[in-house]
Amino acid sequence: MRYYELDTPALLIDRKIMMDNLSSMQKYADKYNVGLRPHIKTHKTPSLAKLQQEIGAKGITVAKVGEAEVMAKSGLSNIFIANEIVGKSKIERIRKLSETIDISFGIDNVYQVNEIEKVFEGAVKKAQVLVEIEVGEERSGVIEEGDFRRLLETVRNCKNVVLKGIFSHDGHSYKAESVEQCKLFYMESVKRTLRFAEIAEEMNLKPTVVSIGSTPPFIFKFDIPKGITEIRPGTYIFMDSAQANAIGTYNRCAASVLTTIISKPTKERVITDVGAKGITAQTRSKGLTTTKGLGRIKEFEDVHISGVFDEHAIIYNQDFSNQVNVGDKVQIIPNHICPVVNLHEKAYLISEGKVMEELLIECRGKLQ
Repeated sequence: MRYYELDTPALLIDRKIMMDNLSSMQKYADKYNVGLRPHIKTHKTPSLAKLQQEIGAKGITVAKVGEAEVMAKSGLSNIFIANEIVGKSKIERIRKLSETIDISFGIDNVYQVNEIEKVFEGAVKKAQVLVEIEVGEERSGVIEEGDFRRLLETVRNCKNVVLKGIFSHDGHSYKAESVEQCKLFYMESVKRTLRFAEIAEEMNLKPTVVSIGSTPPFIFKFDIPKGITEIRPGTYIFMDSAQANAIGTYNRCAASVLTTIISKPTKERVITDVGAKGITAQTRSKGLTTTKGLGRIKEFEDVHISGVFDEHAIIYNQDFSNQVNVGDKVQIIPNHICPVVNLHEKAYLISEGKVMEELLIECRGKLQ
């Protein structure tokens, strides 16, 4: 089947572009002798996680326990949950996973450690935790060195919890106004992460893993300083309009949403059959990754989605309208691919215009 014969909306993945992206990131990690632990939040698909490992990834990163469970059931056995896990039921699920796979997860406060210590009482293996360090994104993570020391002392005094390492996420790099500023954000984040690793070592709790994340610094191929042991990019496998704007080309965008033109009510208004439930209404409003509209039409220069309803995309562009007819199909390159994938039950792997494989997005909706 040719891809344009698919019913719409349909999530398409260009295999060649995807493989080039995977190979490029693996070579980058290998160059600096660090482990590549890709974040599967972008593709949410076990078969693609396995492909990443076959190419050289040391393991995978997930965001939720539910994602870890799906990946483990599919045979992935080295998983890090890059998120703070709170709640007895979630920790019990991690304990069960730990019986059969190598699993670790994030913490940033004493409450979590005490909760984990209780749940893992009597477990065959200790809970493996990594402390998150806040490095500028202003999200989760330890900020003060004193709090970090107290947290490590709590871990040290536990029977059922062991410190595996520390991790950080420089998500604010997406808002950098230039490549130079992105590098500055990245280097400051790495320096801060390594400083906390030094504190842990001074306390005789040397981390075996020092992990950093976020795709932008890695697509720019910034140097990875000594002391970092692994990187956790996610979006690089597919890329999207935001990433394309940062690097100045859409040639590395592997994912798109195929959509059918269903109406042309006026000379300039064009309606397609995918809306917020298929491409989201997300934008990026600052820095190199700033997006225009709600998605770019792949086959046309500077044509973007003007707005969305739940099931409709609206394009106001008379030149575009003059070139298309009701029934035609076009591809939308989303602004942010990660939440878009989570909206689709399956994706279609295409090569040279042909549908090669149907991929089930098995971690779709695994929010707990």
